[in-house]
Amino acid sequence: MDKIVYTHADEAPALATYSLLPIIQRFAKPLGVSVVVKDISVSGRIIAHFPENLNEDQKQADELAELGELAKSPDANIIKLPNVSASIPQLVAAIEELQSQGYNIPNFNSTPKTDEEKEIAARYAKVLGSAVNPVLREGNSDRRAAPPVKKYAQKNPHKMGAWDKSSRSHVAHMEEGDFYGSEKSYIMPEAGSVKITLKASDGSEHVLKPTLALQKGEIIDASRMSKKALCAFFEKEITDCFDNKLMLSLHLKATMMKVSDPIFFGHCIKVYFKDVFEKHAALFTELGVNANNGLGSLYEAIKGHAQEEKVKADIAATYEKRPSLAMVDSGRGITNLHVSSDVIIDASMPVVVRDSGKMWNTEDALEDVKCMIPDRCYAGMYKVVLDDCRANGQFDVSTMGTVPNVGLMAQKAEEYGSHDKTFELPKDGVVQVTDQTGNIIFEHEVEAGDVWRMCQTKDEPIRDWVKLAVTRARATGAKAIFWLDHNRSHDANLIKLVKQYLKDHNTEGLDIGFGTPADACTESCTRARAGLDSISCTGNVLRDYLTDLFPILELGTSAKMLSVVPLLKGGVLLETGAGGSAPKHVQQFVKEGHLRWDSLGEYLATAISFQELGARTNNPKATLLGDTLMDATGKWLDERKAPSRKVKQIDNRGSSFYVGLYWAQEMSKHDESFKNLAGALAANEEQISKELIDCQGTPVDIGGYYKPNAEMVTKAMRPCKLLNDILEKN
Repeated sequence: MDKIVYTHADEAPALATYSLLPIIQRFAKPLGVSVVVKDISVSGRIIAHFPENLNEDQKQADELAELGELAKSPDANIIKLPNVSASIPQLVAAIEELQSQGYNIPNFNSTPKTDEEKEIAARYAKVLGSAVNPVLREGNSDRRAAPPVKKYAQKNPHKMGAWDKSSRSHVAHMEEGDFYGSEKSYIMPEAGSVKITLKASDGSEHVLKPTLALQKGEIIDASRMSKKALCAFFEKEITDCFDNKLMLSLHLKATMMKVSDPIFFGHCIKVYFKDVFEKHAALFTELGVNANNGLGSLYEAIKGHAQEEKVKADIAATYEKRPSLAMVDSGRGITNLHVSSDVIIDASMPVVVRDSGKMWNTEDALEDVKCMIPDRCYAGMYKVVLDDCRANGQFDVSTMGTVPNVGLMAQKAEEYGSHDKTFELPKDGVVQVTDQTGNIIFEHEVEAGDVWRMCQTKDEPIRDWVKLAVTRARATGAKAIFWLDHNRSHDANLIKLVKQYLKDHNTEGLDIGFGTPADACTESCTRARAGLDSISCTGNVLRDYLTDLFPILELGTSAKMLSVVPLLKGGVLLETGAGGSAPKHVQQFVKEGHLRWDSLGEYLATAISFQELGARTNNPKATLLGDTLMDATGKWLDERKAPSRKVKQIDNRGSSFYVGLYWAQEMSKHDESFKNLAGALAANEEQISKELIDCQGTPVDIGGYYKPNAEMVTKAMRPCKLLNDILEKN
C-alpha cells in the first residue's frame, strides 16, 4: 500500500488533526493509500530522549529521527504541520507538565556543571529551538499562495490598517560591531575538515569545536556580535525612545536562533532594567536569575522571597524613567520583554506593517513604535517595508501581486545562530578557524561575552536552489530576484556561484535579477503595488522571514500558504503553514470550546501530497484523491466555510466537515463507491453543522497543553456521533 506520513505536532494544529485525519484516512484507505501518523511534538521528542527513565507503556520511539532518514529516500511523502520551536521557558513548561503526568524525566539545567548535568543538557539541546526543520528539510523550499487562495483573498480582502505619512514608527539597527560587519566567508577547494579554537588573551586555549567535516565546494562563514556594541546600541535606542516619547519594541528569533538570540534578548533586559540588575546583583546571582529567559522568569525566581516586593517596586520604578514597552498582553501586563519566544520577528514585524506601523500599548491601543532589530543582515529589509508604506500607504490586498519564495535551506543550509557552532565566548582573545593542516582560514578578535557563530552551506543544495528558481520562473513567468548582498562575504560567494550555475539552465526569456535584501524588497514592493508577481530567491533566514511577511500582507496569514519542498533524493515534504497564533487558539478552545485554527494549509498540503504520490507511483487513484480534494478546497473557499473567530459559529471542526462533504461530492463524480458517503453527508448537513456549533460555549478539559490526553481530545474534537458514524459506515 502506498504511504503518506502525516505529522502529529503541537498546539492548535495538533488538536485539529484529531478532527481532520479520520476524514483523510476514510478517503485514502479504500483507494489503497495508507496515511500514517508520526509524532514530532515537543513532548514526543522529550520522551524519546529519555527511554531509560520511563515505564514500557510510556516509552516512545524517536519518530523525528525516523522521518529524517525517510526524507533522504525517494519514497518520502511527508505532510509536516507547524510544531513548537521550543524556547527555554517552553521547554521547562513541557518538562513540568510531563513530570506532573507521571513521566520520570529530569529537570533542565541551563548552566550544567557536572558531567551528568551536561549529558542531560545535551539531550535537551536536541529539543530546543528549530530542532525539527533541519532534520526534515532535505530539500529547498518552494512556498507560494495557491491560485484559489490568492483569488479568494483578492475578492475578500482582509482588514489592513491605514498608514499615515506622519507615522514615527521605524526600524533601528546597529551601525557597527554586529554580525553583518564582521562576516568572513570561504569556499572549500577540496573536502576536508576545520577546527574552531579560542586563543584567549591570558594564554589559554579553548577548543570550541575539535573537528567539522566539510565537502568540496562547501561554503563556510563566520562572524561575531560584540556584546559591548550591542549593549551600547540598546542604551542609545532606549534613551532615544524616552527622550522622544516613543514606544519601544525588540524583534529577534529566539526560537530558530536558539543560541544567539536569547543572549541578545537578555542583554536588552539588563540594559533596560540596568538599575534593577545592579542593585539586586547579589540576590539575582543567589537565585540563579537568567535574563535570557525573560522578565517573566525573574518574577518567577523572586516569587515568595523576602525581597520580592522590593524588586517588584524597583521594576515598576524603572518604567517611570524608561520608555514604554510594546505589549503582548496589556490586560495581564505582559510586555515585549517578558518571554523571549513571545515576540518572534517573522511573525511580529508583518503585523506591525499590517497594523499601520503600530503595536499594542499598556492601554490596549495601537501606538507608533521603534522596532529594534540589532543585526544589519536583514534589518534593512524591514526598514524598507515600513518606509514604503509611510510613503505610499497601505498595500491594497485586492490588487497586489504575490511574492512567493524559493528558499535555500536543504541540509541545514545557513542555520545561523541555532547550532553547535554558535558560542558565547568566556574570555577576550582570538577565535580561529583552521583546516586539517593547521592553516588559518579566518579569525576574529573577540571579547568576553561576544557571540561568535559559524555556519555551512553545501554545494548540492545551492545547485538545487538555482534549479528550483529557474523552474518556478519558467512555470509562472514572474521575475525571479536573488536577494543577495554583495557587501556580505557569504552572499558575495553565493552570487558568484549562482551566476555560474545559472549557465547550466535554459534561462532564455526569463527575467532573473539580483539585489541586496533592501533593494530587492523595494523592487518587490513596487511590483506588488503594480499587481506584478516577483519570486524572492533567498537564503534560509530570509526564507523564514519573507514566508510570513508577504503572506500576512497578501492573505492575512502565512498558514494559508502552500509550501512544497522537493527533496534532493526525489521525495517530497509538504509544510502546512505557520503556527504563530496557535497558542491563542488553544487558549480560546479550552476556555469556550471554539477552535478557530484554519486548516486550509493542511487541506492544500494533503491534496498536493496525493497528487505527488500519484505522479511518482503512476497511481491514478492517488492523483484523483488529490485533484478532487483541491477542487473541494476551492469550493470550500467559495462557500466561505473557514472557521470564525467567535464562539457559537463555525469552527475548525465544522470547516473540516465541509471539506469532507465537498470532497465526497467531487469523488462521487468519478467513483461510484463514494456516492453513499456523499449522499449521507449532504442529507445530514444541517444536523451535523448544528451539533458542531451547539457543542461550543463551555470550557473544555484536554488534559494538558504540550501533551494533551488523546482520549479527551478525541472526544472534544469529534463531538458529533452522527458524523463519526457516517464516516465509519458509508
